[in-house]
Amino acid sequence: MMKLGRDLTLAGLELGVLTMKKGEFSRFLFQPKYAYGNMGCPPFIPAAAVVLFEVELIDFLDTEQVDNFMALCPEEQMSSPLSTLLEVVNTLRTSGNRSFKQSRYESARGHYKQAVMLLKNREMECSAGNERIKAAQLPLYLNLSLTELRLNSPCNALKYGKKALEMDSDNTKALFRCAQAYLELHEYESAHGCLIAAQSKKPFDSDINNLLSRVAICCKESLDKQKDMYSKMFRDARGK
Repeated sequence: MMKLGRDLTLAGLELGVLTMKKGEFSRFLFQPKYAYGNMGCPPFIPAAAVVLFEVELIDFLDTEQVDNFMALCPEEQMSSPLSTLLEVVNTLRTSGNRSFKQSRYESARGHYKQAVMLLKNREMECSAGNERIKAAQLPLYLNLSLTELRLNSPCNALKYGKKALEMDSDNTKALFRCAQAYLELHEYESAHGCLIAAQSKKPFDSDINNLLSRVAICCKESLDKQKDMYSKMFRDARGK
């Protein structure tokens, strides 16, 4: 009975939320038979309690719009208004961001790549439309770069970081992502170059400066190992 009550309450809340608009605040009052029944939910909800839910709809994702757009053939997608495409792309990016925050990186990557594909497939005759498409692509490439780093794929992270730099060569986030990827690939000079460029734009950024120090340490350790290896090789050669 208690489970049935919970199911009814959730179903009622779902119907209520569907009537709300973004930013709206609503109250939903459920009689006992539509809430937790005569048993209640001890010790938090007494028996035969009338339950009041206060709900504020901060944001929502229109996934139905994405599904409907993806169901269109390529020609229909191309003929859709650019504003519709950008809304779908924004929903996919937001879905990716939520997956990323939940550490579901494979899912996040899927959403980002789907959005990138839709933008790539769109051809615009006017330069203004192409600029809007590029503006939507940039954060996707940055998000993909970070996601690939979380998935331990520095080569892919570097690829997307470079794509972001192609759109905005002074973008500090793109420079930082490339530096992170170069560091994972043990390409310390390239990482250092990206960080110096980023530091020139944001000299007091702690993330940039901390990574720059880490790169310097890794570079020194690598050089020391090389010196030790060459010294050993030289000693062995002399011994022979």
